[in-house]
Amino acid sequence: RCQRWVENCRRADLEDKTPDQLNKHYRLCAKHFETSMICRSSPYRTVLRDNAVPTIFDLTSHLNNPHSRHRKRIKELSEDEIRTLKQQKIDEAFERKQATQESNENNEQNTVSEEGGEEQEEEAVPLTLEERENKDYLKSLFEILILMGKQNIPLDGHNVDELPEGIFTSDNFQALLEYRINSGDEVLRKRFEMTAVNLEYCSKTQQKQMLEICENCVREETLREVRDSHFFSIVTDEVVDIAGEEHLPVLVRFVDDSHNLREEFIGFLPYEADPEILAVKFHATITEKWGLNMEYCRGQAYIVSSGFASKMKIVATRLLEKYPQAVYTLCSSCALNVWLAKSVPVVGVSIALGTIEEVCCLFNQSPQLLVELENTISALFQDNEEKGNELKKICRSQWTGRHDTFEVLVDLLQALVLCLDAVSSDLSVRWNNFTVSRAFVLSSALTDFDFIVTIVIMKNVLSFTRAFGKNLQGQTSDVFFAAGSLTAVLHSLNEVMENIEVYHEFWFEEATNLATKLDVQIKLPGKFRRVQQGNFDPDMTSENYYKEILSVPTVEHIIQELKDIFSEQHLKALKCLSLVPSVMGQLKFNTSEEHHADMFKNDLPNPDTLSAELHCWRIKWKHRGKDIELPATIYEALHLPDIKFFPNVYALLKVLCLLPVMKVENEKYGIGRKRLKAYLKNTLTEQRSSNLALLNINFDIKHDLDLMVDTYIKLYP
Repeated sequence: RCQRWVENCRRADLEDKTPDQLNKHYRLCAKHFETSMICRSSPYRTVLRDNAVPTIFDLTSHLNNPHSRHRKRIKELSEDEIRTLKQQKIDEAFERKQATQESNENNEQNTVSEEGGEEQEEEAVPLTLEERENKDYLKSLFEILILMGKQNIPLDGHNVDELPEGIFTSDNFQALLEYRINSGDEVLRKRFEMTAVNLEYCSKTQQKQMLEICENCVREETLREVRDSHFFSIVTDEVVDIAGEEHLPVLVRFVDDSHNLREEFIGFLPYEADPEILAVKFHATITEKWGLNMEYCRGQAYIVSSGFASKMKIVATRLLEKYPQAVYTLCSSCALNVWLAKSVPVVGVSIALGTIEEVCCLFNQSPQLLVELENTISALFQDNEEKGNELKKICRSQWTGRHDTFEVLVDLLQALVLCLDAVSSDLSVRWNNFTVSRAFVLSSALTDFDFIVTIVIMKNVLSFTRAFGKNLQGQTSDVFFAAGSLTAVLHSLNEVMENIEVYHEFWFEEATNLATKLDVQIKLPGKFRRVQQGNFDPDMTSENYYKEILSVPTVEHIIQELKDIFSEQHLKALKCLSLVPSVMGQLKFNTSEEHHADMFKNDLPNPDTLSAELHCWRIKWKHRGKDIELPATIYEALHLPDIKFFPNVYALLKVLCLLPVMKVENEKYGIGRKRLKAYLKNTLTEQRSSNLALLNINFDIKHDLDLMVDTYIKLYP
């Protein structure tokens, strides 16, 4: 297709360029295509049909115009010419608007920018001096906004209540604007030299409009790559607070043209309390606002805080109803046991998880407090130094995200309580008031019997899924064999459910022993007694209460959640991992991927030859040379020099690595999530901005200032 475009354009100087070079560095104006080939679905891009070819060219106009080779000439115009040109622009804008409305229903996947290329639309109408100066002015404003985004500088400066009455001070945007003027920016100086010193150079409304354009243009660079790769997966992270409003961070997974699996942050979605409304808005944002075709979505995963899990599950279900190929999976960045714990619909578990996070956060914020905890651990584990050293090492990590979080907590509980008690009762000036008060509150929470029972029961229930979950975050072969062990895991949990009386008795005994060690009274929760007001059944013991309110619903929920998250479709996809040569080798090359690959049949370039191609793929690795190692990951397989000789295998591997349960092998391509966490950690809640966040997190993405300026002029003429 690139070759045909170049031939039609009569550009001999581009004939030696590769398709990749043409695709990355050259653009063709939309006006060279027939209207039937074009669908303008938004101001930021023009969508073409797959078979679109440019056919509209005026190859004779230069004969009558000897100056046409001087491109983008700017000349001074008379008033009559200016009036005529302005009327032409108004007429053209009206025609474009009508064309957009007529063709808005067609939304294809291949895109081409309206800007740049052999000729630009601006060339048809020379700019007036006023228009040129206005463009330069807007470009300066966009440069400042992009700088603020990349460097994470909030728009606002001092709060009004920080300043004495009658004193005016610039916000950060205006301060940078003034600094630029003082540094010699003639365009800005000329614009504002007659403006009052206490007047805003750029209104909040205009700043917001320009920021939205910056955000959309930067996002579009990533989305263009996603569309080029066709297939993708959607992943969301935990709900976050952006300037007082809850938002859902959205990331996209795709394989780029260099065969690298990437996970990129593409924006925040306002969170809705009603899951049905959230599902509708989530779908609308991805398809209509961001222009992704969900027919190409091959996976979806949601990392959520405790309490949000059931709502996001409804979102996943609604998307699955529309797009069965968008497999609902676990996310590789979240341990299975942590994910299961957060999804348990028991209030006590949510409270326990919140308490654990607060304890971990308090110790991580204070190195001095961490040293105090390590000293306490050393004193408690004098007879078992190896265990003590292991726990001290764990304390210095983010242990709340481990597969064995609850086991670690049970082992650490006595040391945590003793350390917090020592801090809260210390009368010296060693600790500040905040640390002392938090230590007192958290010590009380940790020594509540309800908390102790909850963590012990969660530890025991999740012990059945710990090895399974750990393998899911392991090597490709571990993930493949883990898929086959799910039946055994479910069998064990069902056996626990059938004998819950016996199991709960052991779990409760462990909890009472731990409570006794910490001198905690064994009793029914105070909130339960207050609600009953003394009218509860005298036969209701603590053991029976926690069995009905905690053990039974937790085991039932985890069984059901495992069945939902590891659907038949998901397991079929994981079985296809036997395509990876190292897994094939462990199976003695006796594999049958074609039986499991049916679900991806429509994604293959040549499905009819799949069986023969898989046979050749197995023979290739079975009879390899002695010095050739078997590729151990999808990443290694995708980067084989001869992978393109196996087009169906290549397509299958690309789709498989998109599943959110598969980890991003090369860390440098999975930094979107790390940058998101860094932005949230380093930015005060009230200073966060969804627009600036995207610029900050994607600071290395190229941006086109001319496109931003032209888009702004189109949207806000």
